[in-house]
Amino acid sequence: MRVPALVPRLRPFTSTIFAEMTALAQRTGAVNLGQGFPDTDGPVGMLEAAKAAIDGGLNQYPPGPGTPALRQAVAEHRTRYGTTYDPDTEVLVTVGATEAIAATLLALVEPGDEVVLFEPYYDSYAASVALAGATRRTVGLIEDPLTGRFGLDVAGLREAIGPKTRAVLVNTPHNPTGTVFTRAELQEVAALCVEHDLLAITDEVYEHLVFDTHEHVPLATLPGMADRTVTISSAGKTFNCTGWKIGWVCSTPELVAAVRAAKQFITFVGGAPFQPAVAHALRHEMPWVETLRTDLAAKRSRLSEGLAEAGFAVRPSEGTYFITADVRPLGFTDGAELCRALPERIGVAGVPVQVFTDHPEQWQHLVRFAFCKKDEVLDEALRRLHKLTN
Repeated sequence: MRVPALVPRLRPFTSTIFAEMTALAQRTGAVNLGQGFPDTDGPVGMLEAAKAAIDGGLNQYPPGPGTPALRQAVAEHRTRYGTTYDPDTEVLVTVGATEAIAATLLALVEPGDEVVLFEPYYDSYAASVALAGATRRTVGLIEDPLTGRFGLDVAGLREAIGPKTRAVLVNTPHNPTGTVFTRAELQEVAALCVEHDLLAITDEVYEHLVFDTHEHVPLATLPGMADRTVTISSAGKTFNCTGWKIGWVCSTPELVAAVRAAKQFITFVGGAPFQPAVAHALRHEMPWVETLRTDLAAKRSRLSEGLAEAGFAVRPSEGTYFITADVRPLGFTDGAELCRALPERIGVAGVPVQVFTDHPEQWQHLVRFAFCKKDEVLDEALRRLHKLTN
C-alpha cells in the first residue's frame, strides 16, 4: 500500500524519540528528565476555580473564540508589556499553543510559501509548516565560544529570507536551548520583517520563566511589528497545568479572524471548565508564578552544577525548563546514541538536541535535560549520572 505523501513530510522522528525515551524510562524505572512537564500542580485557587466550573455545569461547548472572561483576562495580561488587544476581536483561545501555531500557519501561509525557523526548533513547527504545504528554511543559532550561549545569527537570517518567504517563527524563551533573545536580537528580527514585509509568529509559552536579569521582550512591542505579529502563549508552562491545553492567539482583527477560521475545523473549541480557571489565574495568581520562577531558577542551578560535576560541559540556561549539556567531555560523540543507552545503563532519560534540527551533525554533541522536577528527583538523576564517569 502506498504511504501518503504527508507522512514523510511530518518527520515523525522527533515524536518517535519522545515515545522511545518514555517507554524506556517506564520499562527501566529511569528518572525521566527528557519530557518538559512539571511534577507538581499549579496554584490552589486556579484548581478550585476549575472544580467550581465543573460543579457549576460549565461542561458543554464554550463560545468559539473562547469564554469572554478568559479573552478579557488575556487582553489585560498583555498590557503588562504595553500592548493593547480588543478581547472580542483580537484574542482567540486555542487548545494549547501547539494548536495555535498549527492554525496560524494553516491560515496565513500558502502552499509554496517559505517559513523561516530558528534551529534547533520545537518539533511541531516543522510538522505544521508541512501541513500548510509550505517549505521551511532554517537558521541555526550560534554558540558563543566564551559563554556557550546560543544567540541569533543575523546574517544567516538575512540570507534565509527570499522572495517566497512569508513568515518568521520566533520562539523566546527558546526550547530547547534555554536562550532568551535580547531586545537587540529581536530588533534585528523586527527590522528584517519590516524590510521584507513578513509576518512574525511568536511562541512565548515560557514568557514568565526567565531567570536572573534576563528580560522577555514580546516581538509585537517593537516598532513596525504590532500589525504583522501573531503572538501565541498559553497557561500550561506559566501555571503548571500542561494537561489542560489552554492557549491563546493575540493579533489584529484580520489575522485573528483568519486563524479562527482554521482553528474551528481543527478542534472547534476546548476545555470549557478550564477557561474560567485560567482567567482566574491570570488575574490573581501571578505572585504564585513569581515563586515558581524563583524555584525554577534554583532548580536550573541545581541541575547545572550537578551535570558539571558529573563531567558534562553545561550550556547556560536563561529561561524555560531546560538545560543543554555537551557530552563530548565524557568521551561520547553522539547524543542520540547516549540517550538511547542511558535508561538501561544508569536509569536516566534525556533528549538529544539533534532531533530538533535539519542539520543533526551540527548538534549531535548536545543533550537536553528538564529541571522542572522535584529536588529529590533531580538529585537522584544526578546521582545516577555520576556513574557515567565511575
